[in-house]
Amino acid sequence: MSETAITNRTAFGFLRMNEREGKPRSRGITEIRGPYYSAMGRRYLKDVLETMGEYVDSLKFAGGSFTLMPDEALKEIIETAHEHDVLVSTGGFIEYVLTQGPEAVDKYIQACREVGFDMIEISGGFITIPTDDWLRLVERVQKAGLKAKPEVGIQFGAGGDTAAGELQAEGTRDPEWMISQARRFLEAGAYMVMIESEGITENADPWRTDVPAEVINALGLEKVMFEAADPEVFEWYVKNYGPEVNLFVDHSQIVQLETLRRGIWGTKSLWGRVLTYKG
Repeated sequence: MSETAITNRTAFGFLRMNEREGKPRSRGITEIRGPYYSAMGRRYLKDVLETMGEYVDSLKFAGGSFTLMPDEALKEIIETAHEHDVLVSTGGFIEYVLTQGPEAVDKYIQACREVGFDMIEISGGFITIPTDDWLRLVERVQKAGLKAKPEVGIQFGAGGDTAAGELQAEGTRDPEWMISQARRFLEAGAYMVMIESEGITENADPWRTDVPAEVINALGLEKVMFEAADPEVFEWYVKNYGPEVNLFVDHSQIVQLETLRRGIWGTKSLWGRVLTYKG
């Protein structure tokens, strides 16, 4: 067993579970959504991380929610996450900042660094931005000492609360184009690439299960994270790609996801069938 592996440090340590790499993990990463659908302050987050923090790798804000908070409250959330070795991400808010020009982008990156963010997600669900410009943003974020995490997808207009009918009318992009972009971002040193769920497993009937397969075949598992904030979606990813797939879920789903990763619970098609071998 690796010295960094998670062991079952509870009264139930005699039970056999799938071994999980300890933090900082290079695979099997779980990112959770912070404040958006519900408010979250330091005390709420502290309760979450005191019980399940060992299984949380990063906390992602959504919809620019952090810009609505008093600075002190925001810094307390970030500090609480850091106390539990959890990285903190802005979420994809930079696409709103981009509409206000280069000076605003520079100030935004600097402000993110000053309040303690570790990672800036660089998304383009609502806007069209040339790949070379996207790469310049990756470089700018990294020069500021932060991790750059581009988000790519096949659905234009993704990332908000747009109705399914509107998204269908927009159509989808070629997955090969998305993969080509992701590869360039990783070659430029991006920390990881997030794959947007819309058009793949969200607002898609049937699911485009071919797209994750193409992404993983081209880029592997380690540097790619899939948005999967729905139980049937993250169950499908674990069932098909194993417990070491990187996933983004809501903070209310940490326990459910980790029981699948550890192989101790699951649906009929998963119960007792998710295994690891570390021989």
